[in-house]
Amino acid sequence: MAFDSGSFEQDVPVSVDQPSGGDPQLAAKWARVRGRLQNEVGEVEYRTLLRQMTLVAFDEAEIIVQLPTKFLRDWVRTNYGDKLLALWQAEDRRIRRVEFVVANAGAADPAPEEPPIAPPPETRADASRAEPEARPEMAAPLEQRFTFDNFVVGKPNEFAYACARRVAEHPASAGFNPLFLYGGVGLGKTHLMHAMAWDLVSRNAGRTVPVSVTYMSAEKFMYRFIAAIRSQSTMEFKEQLRSVDVLMIDDLQFLIGKDNTQEEFFHTFNALVDAGKQIVVSSDKSPSDLSGLEDRLRTRLGCGMVADVHATTFELRISILEAKATRAGVAVPSKVLELLAHKITSNVRELEGALNRLVAHANLFGRPVTLETTQEVLHDILKAHDRKVTIEEIQRRVAEHYNIRMNDMSSARRARAVARPRQVAMFLAKQLTSRSLPEIGRKFGNRDHTTVMHAIGRITELMERDASFAEDIELLRRMLESA
Repeated sequence: MAFDSGSFEQDVPVSVDQPSGGDPQLAAKWARVRGRLQNEVGEVEYRTLLRQMTLVAFDEAEIIVQLPTKFLRDWVRTNYGDKLLALWQAEDRRIRRVEFVVANAGAADPAPEEPPIAPPPETRADASRAEPEARPEMAAPLEQRFTFDNFVVGKPNEFAYACARRVAEHPASAGFNPLFLYGGVGLGKTHLMHAMAWDLVSRNAGRTVPVSVTYMSAEKFMYRFIAAIRSQSTMEFKEQLRSVDVLMIDDLQFLIGKDNTQEEFFHTFNALVDAGKQIVVSSDKSPSDLSGLEDRLRTRLGCGMVADVHATTFELRISILEAKATRAGVAVPSKVLELLAHKITSNVRELEGALNRLVAHANLFGRPVTLETTQEVLHDILKAHDRKVTIEEIQRRVAEHYNIRMNDMSSARRARAVARPRQVAMFLAKQLTSRSLPEIGRKFGNRDHTTVMHAIGRITELMERDASFAEDIELLRRMLESA
């Protein structure tokens, strides 16, 4: 049933848990509706957005629900209107409408009228720019906010960023075709691909024949190929793809095990590169680690530029959060940014999602972002990342990583091949657990706390001097935190 989104703007009274003369049956129905809604959306979402609903009126066909601000009314009506109508109809089949009104609608509304996360200024100023030239039935749409200007650069992603800019400025140049970006989920690979597409278009806007860019996921490539086979239009499919100037394929790992699609992609790849066109590919692993792809395809993918988008550092996560908060126009205390950057370490999307929720809460209720509200609004996310790592887990993981025996962690052996991994494990034990130095020492063969201090100092020194060693330690830390 369609949901009627009309609304009243007249003043309505604020209080009414039992409308219509305090009808206890109606109050019981409302309590059941709210209870079922809370069960469906979850406690956090209910408490954050829906707790302030009040039932103010009822007749045989219409329920009127009141909310404190126009912004919150519009939000609830858009996102929960159909759900509330269905829940009410389960209680009373006569209900045909759920109406939402604002308490004291003539008063000043403390909440803003715009959505909580506004597009970045540069996007709004250039909102009319054209999509990259590509056949709409082939290409996936590009995200307006995924531009180079909005990409926060730090040590973990600076090489991939530099390669992406080079391709945008000089497509199909020697050594950069194909460009292969790889890294974990939510680290910015897709953002860089979209940014390249936008930049290519803007740089070539004055050309008589505009640059043709096609971006799609590997999954969409496969489905388009299957559809072409079914409709006996494979030649048209091939011609469309091979006529573009730049082809971007996201999440190439999806093609593992799809032999026919791999074959088609291989031939498309060769045709475009031979014609001097640019290929950009992303995946979760490097070409050499993509077991399941044909050897000839892996070889071709690795013959250009391969760039790793590393996991974020604490400093980069802080920079990302600061940039997002600035664009959203909301003041976020440094303690809040530090809490999020410490807790959410593996995925930038989840990090941004947590900040988006905080900003939405601040805008909905007109309240400042504080450490206390952060703990309340994000308690489910923070709890999920509050995993306790044990020293035994650290020892086991480090021993596996350096290919030594578990009992070497507590043995008296002093050979470097054993002593260095033991020092790494002590360093990580101090970083990832709340154990004291004497407690850590006891777990490593009853060693003195000064031995642990020396190990921590030595590993810290090596990480500062050797970037690859520091990356190795960071990898171990991420593996332990996400296990």
